[in-house]
Amino acid sequence: MKLPQVLAGVPASLLLMTSLAVSAADWPQWRGPDREDRSPDTGLLKSWPEGGPKALWVFKDAGLGYAGYSIVDGTLFTMGLRGDQEMVIAVRVSDGTEVWTAPAGARYENRWGDGPRCTPTVSGNRVFAIGGQGGLVCLDRATGKKLWEKSLVSDLGGTLQSWGYTESPLVSGNRVYCTPGGSAGTMAALDVATGRVVWQSKDLSDAAQYSSAIQIRHGGKDQLVQLVEKRFFGLNPETGAVLWSEEFPGRTAVIPTPIYHDGVVYVTAGYGVGCKAVQLGGDKPTVLYENNKVMKNHHGGVVRVGEHLYGHSDGYAWVCQEMKTGKEVWAERGFGKGAIHYADGMLYCLAEDSGEVALIEASPKGWSEKSRFKLSPQSSQRSRSGRIWTHPVVLDGRLFLRDQEFLHCYDVRNK
Repeated sequence: MKLPQVLAGVPASLLLMTSLAVSAADWPQWRGPDREDRSPDTGLLKSWPEGGPKALWVFKDAGLGYAGYSIVDGTLFTMGLRGDQEMVIAVRVSDGTEVWTAPAGARYENRWGDGPRCTPTVSGNRVFAIGGQGGLVCLDRATGKKLWEKSLVSDLGGTLQSWGYTESPLVSGNRVYCTPGGSAGTMAALDVATGRVVWQSKDLSDAAQYSSAIQIRHGGKDQLVQLVEKRFFGLNPETGAVLWSEEFPGRTAVIPTPIYHDGVVYVTAGYGVGCKAVQLGGDKPTVLYENNKVMKNHHGGVVRVGEHLYGHSDGYAWVCQEMKTGKEVWAERGFGKGAIHYADGMLYCLAEDSGEVALIEASPKGWSEKSRFKLSPQSSQRSRSGRIWTHPVVLDGRLFLRDQEFLHCYDVRNK
């Protein structure tokens, strides 16, 4: 490949490092750079043409499963089941062509749908992904070559839960964090280069649930925050020591990612559980509210915009909630249950039953719908018990949606 004149004389090693760097506009992991599910995009359409935004491409071999996607330097990374093998799959964003694939474990079987549920995490020149059976793989980002692997079950003492492992690994500095669960320690830190176990949080032996951990900075120090069935907690990322722990009345399946803002940690779960918020500080957090039923989010996620939270409350409605008080601001029942994403002042809501996508103004003044379209084509391979559960992502003017083997890319730029 002939290099542009401006790059002549630049060492090849420096060029490679530059190409593998994660830019500020990338989406390197589950729910984005800070795991808050807010796109950095601006200049997007505030309404769509009849029939929806322009379709750019459809990748038809993403495999089965509910994995999300990370996007770095023009490449999208996801997971899917092909035959009896779960795969990490890299796709070129510009045209939807496959770049490489890499095995990530044996088929995870489940009546709600076989296959992986994890979103790969990109850090530097590595990609990390967890299969449905709990296999954690580290791959070379450019080629997909396997660098190392660990089993959350056999190597880290975890126990496979009813819906498999769904956590998306968290990478910070030279460590990758995951939640195997079990008596050996609920969470673990591994060396990114070798997979060597640095620590396991032996003071906690809770089984893993389906949430993904976040890293926060509070009081000038970093913490890991994770949610399991009966508690949520903060850990020292260097040692795994428990900094604080709060009870939570989870049941059946606890899924949504915790949210942190201005010293407040917020968690929610479906199956009638509701939400809880605590203010960090001192030896023990202060409970702001608990057993609050305004937001009972199942697995479509919650996003924070300013001081308000938006998401679907299971069995109730789409709601706007004040984060610090837990008060309901508004509720809307005219759109089906599903997943949510935020970009450029708008909420992208995806109905899990129909595949309809609604564009909503993100405002505490009320549900203000601007446009709606229906995802097409949809998968004929989806389990009868399954739905369209992969969350939307908007990046670089493109809206990414997925239904099993179909990965869709739409143009949502305001040209």
